[in-house]
Amino acid sequence: MPASSALRRSFAVLAALPLLTLAACGYGSQAKDDGTAKVAAGAKKIEGLDTVKIGYFGNLTHGTALVGMQKGFFQKALGATRAEPALFNAGPSEIEALNSGSIDIGWIGPSPAINGYVKSQGKNLRIIGGSASGGVKLVVNPDKIKSLKDVKGKRIATPQLGNTQDVAFLNWAADQGWKIDPQSGKGDVTVVRSDNKVTPDAYKSGSVDGAWVPEPTASKLVAEGGKVLLDEASLWPDKKFVITNIIVRQEFLKKYPKVVEAVLKGSVETNKWINANPDAAKAAANEQLEADSGKALPADVLDPAWKSIRFTDDPLASTLNTEAEHAVKAGLLQKPDLKGIYDLAPLNKVLKAEGEPTVDDAGLGAK
Repeated sequence: MPASSALRRSFAVLAALPLLTLAACGYGSQAKDDGTAKVAAGAKKIEGLDTVKIGYFGNLTHGTALVGMQKGFFQKALGATRAEPALFNAGPSEIEALNSGSIDIGWIGPSPAINGYVKSQGKNLRIIGGSASGGVKLVVNPDKIKSLKDVKGKRIATPQLGNTQDVAFLNWAADQGWKIDPQSGKGDVTVVRSDNKVTPDAYKSGSVDGAWVPEPTASKLVAEGGKVLLDEASLWPDKKFVITNIIVRQEFLKKYPKVVEAVLKGSVETNKWINANPDAAKAAANEQLEADSGKALPADVLDPAWKSIRFTDDPLASTLNTEAEHAVKAGLLQKPDLKGIYDLAPLNKVLKAEGEPTVDDAGLGAK
């Protein structure tokens, strides 16, 4: 196949990859501003900018954004430049908003970050920081599945074709020696692509026997009687793998580098506070979820879900590359060139100023 055709095919496949879908609100919904983040008296705008538009999902793996908004960490770092939140329910929608300039910075999963970078031929987004690791589990019906080998022949839900969890499950199944057609989901295991919002109902009705899903969906299934058969973290070195990144429009980064640094400072301070105050942080995240979507999570879902997520400034770059390799291995992606997807210089500047260790881009830094 000619290189140009292969590239076009790669982009077509990538464009078809839907990704994490958890929030109750629609594309670019305005997250509720309850007045928590007040601009301090005498504060000045950074680089003359009125507003920085920040996107995220109503999802606990986006806890840094939830807590940072709720507790005012971003606004404090931004001075009189207003932190304006926007809520999304899918990666492609957030990438579209970033491309159009509807948002400037966003919290997003690894697959849409890879997708957006490759589709724009490396010209639009950069990953500028990490946010969270973990929070993904294989939850099953214990009456039907009692061990990992029992998964063969069963119906397992993943959020969407080609999304981060779908790729992870297909890769794990291949490691068991099972064959599954990546597009149809048919094979030794039947993969049912099911929106996270409806997966608990599918589980209750018996139409799926389990699911490989992120939090809080995994804990919702457990609350319905499911059993955690495998925590994806156990499959990774040091039990760490990227589940949420921070991305920025390259044009915005170039024009407003100090604003980007301020948002990253707010993120670093938020993560530090989350890790020092886990119970208060969990409550703050739930308050922001309720403010944004109108519905808080019950304790039997919130508590175990929050416990399984690790908040970190490190983007865990080597695991992003591995996740891309898993997508290639699964037959969902042609090998992408990810060189240049990271620009961690602003984050490392903030970390040094905070007396924290710097982070590495695994050789995938800006060219």
